[in-house]
Amino acid sequence: MKKVTIIIPAYNEEESLHFLYERLEKLMNKLSSRYTFEVLLVNDGSADKTHEILVELRKKDERINYVDLSRNFGQEIAMLAGLDYATGDCVIFMDADLQDPPELIPELLKYWKEGYDDVYARRTSRKGETFMKKFTSKLYYRVLQSVTTVSIQKDTGNFRLLDKRCVNALKQLRESQRCSKSMFSWIGYKKKEVPYERDPRVAGETKWKYRKMIDMAISGITSFTTSPLRISTYLAIPTFITLFAYFAYVIVKSVYTSTAIQAVQAIILLQLFFSGTIILLFGIIGEYLGRIFYETKNRPLYFVNEYNGEKETNE
Repeated sequence: MKKVTIIIPAYNEEESLHFLYERLEKLMNKLSSRYTFEVLLVNDGSADKTHEILVELRKKDERINYVDLSRNFGQEIAMLAGLDYATGDCVIFMDADLQDPPELIPELLKYWKEGYDDVYARRTSRKGETFMKKFTSKLYYRVLQSVTTVSIQKDTGNFRLLDKRCVNALKQLRESQRCSKSMFSWIGYKKKEVPYERDPRVAGETKWKYRKMIDMAISGITSFTTSPLRISTYLAIPTFITLFAYFAYVIVKSVYTSTAIQAVQAIILLQLFFSGTIILLFGIIGEYLGRIFYETKNRPLYFVNEYNGEKETNE
């Protein structure tokens, strides 16, 4: 039988884990005649009782494996750690808060069996999320698609099934500033969309604050395109045209009307405009330089404290 690894990053999810296990257990028992399962939970440096609960679940069910990271490295790195430790013929990413319903997994497996390499779940609704979060998410995907040359799936998260060859491809991408949603599109392979309604969190509060969402959006844009660097060119052309037209107007007006030119206000406005433009461009260049800085360090992306109760030496 084929082996399926379900990778679940977990950060301070003590309130959700028992609910998660109950639903996964029912699903795995139901499909046990066709597949063997591994549930790989990656504890991303949780400060609550997440680790203790994972140890408890492991003793209860050997299908439960866990990787305990040495500190909080972020969801993207936790997902990569899951790929590194997964042993299945395919992997399924899902969240620990049950916004991604495990009951959709049989449909993902059905399309995988038909030959699709990347079966991704597309959200048709987002229950329990604010209007602002829905609006900014929609705006982000629109901007990301407009500046990249790779087709990015809209309204999709990390909930998806990936064949082993997709896993092997993703494991070769070791950059520290990661955006998995873009990477899933970049590697290609045969893809299939499965629509679903996203549920609200089963317990606890979301860990995705607006600051994290902004950081993720910037990483997604700057990791896969150099288009923002071209803003200087796009701004320079209309700026010089506007300046040429403005000075032509000033000269013509001064010649034909013989009136003094009130240049102080115009100079101040132009100074403010160019100062703002320069600051914006330096900010964009700084984002890319920052990413070069991180990548040239060539540090390990994460360290593991414990795997299924065994301490890691990182030798």
